[in-house]
Parts: sequence; C-alpha cells; structure tokens
Amino acid sequence: MRVLVVEDSRRLAGIVKRGLLEEGYTVDNAYDGEEAEYMAETTPFDLIILDIMLPKKDGLAVCRDLRAKAVNTPILMLTAKDTVEDKVAGLDTGADDYLVKPFAFSELLARLRALLRREVLPKTQKYQVGDLALDTQSREVWRDGTRLDLTAKEYAIIEYFMRRPNAVVTRTMLGESVWDYEFDGLSNIIDVYVRRLRQKIDRDGQASLIQTVRGAGYRLRVP
Repeated sequence: MRVLVVEDSRRLAGIVKRGLLEEGYTVDNAYDGEEAEYMAETTPFDLIILDIMLPKKDGLAVCRDLRAKAVNTPILMLTAKDTVEDKVAGLDTGADDYLVKPFAFSELLARLRALLRREVLPKTQKYQVGDLALDTQSREVWRDGTRLDLTAKEYAIIEYFMRRPNAVVTRTMLGESVWDYEFDGLSNIIDVYVRRLRQKIDRDGQASLIQTVRGAGYRLRVP
C-alpha cells in the first residue's frame, strides 16, 4: 500500500513516515499544498494523510480540488484544529476521515486501516434500484417517490447496499464500512439496523428488498 503524507512539519512528517514504513507501507512525503496536489494527481496512491495548515495551498483547498478533478483516493485530514466547525469543513470538502493533533500513532494506524478496507467506488451522486432511489449529495432516499425518514446509520447502510445491487454483503463488510475500526464483529447491531431498514422501506404483502442470505449476510434484491 502506498501512502502520501502531506505535512509541512518535517519532524512530524518524518515520525509518521518511519512509523508507516515499519508497518510495511510505502510512503512519500509532500511539504506544501501545491506539491501534494501534483503528486496526488500523477501518482496512484492508496491513501493520503493531509494536513490542513500548509504553505502555498491549504489542505482544504487541495482536497476540494482533487475531488473536483475526480481523484477519489481516500483522504485522512490531519490537523490541530478540533472544533466541530473545523471538522465539518474538512469533511465537506471531500475528506473521508479527520484526526486531531496530537494523536496516538495506534489511532492513526487504525483509521488508516479502516479507510483502506473501503472499496474505492465511483462518486456517483444518484442510485436507483427498482423504485428505490438514493441521492448521495442530499443524502435522501425515496421509495416510489415517497421520502424515507432514515437515521445517519440507516442511510449509510442502504447506500452501501445500493452501490452493490444483487451482491452478497456480509455483516463484516457492513460493520467495517459503517462503523470502521470501532465495530464489534460479535455484536448483533447489524441485524438490528437491517430490521429497522426493512420496516421503513418494505411494503406490506411484498417480499423484502433486503434479503437474508443464509450463512453469508444480505443482498439488496433488484426487482
């Protein structure tokens, strides 16, 4: 796995690089926003660790511009800013996760592993499976034109299904995608959320759109 570490503090960049090298990753460094953006556009990295406060071009602008250019490499924001507003700003530019300095290296590794487990999928905005529709930009889901009232976790799960219609999705896949490294694989929380989703999207007298695949997991059935 090849990781780009973008950090203007050469001391911190060196510490992170050495730690990642010891874990078996291939690591490149960039020390300003313009260099980072050029490297991200021209090199197939598996993940980018991106500081916000950078010379020449800040990390928020780098992330926003990379997403506009369809560079979908997972991005972990690394910054000293820790307010809710700062976190929201980072995620809204297209970052996949956010880690505040100072941090434990073990947490950095855990977040990195969680992001790398995710599949790199096209950033399609709208999905349609039968009369079930989803818009990733507005984060809304409709069934036959009626908007469904979903929680954030329910939305994340149905989006995961709709990106993979008819494919078998295991509980582990859902857990690692929706709950990341905090997911307890022994918990029945996945079953609880799938049951709630069925209650919201299914119609009386009709087979459930989310089918149970015995011994494997679930499948979103294409009508």
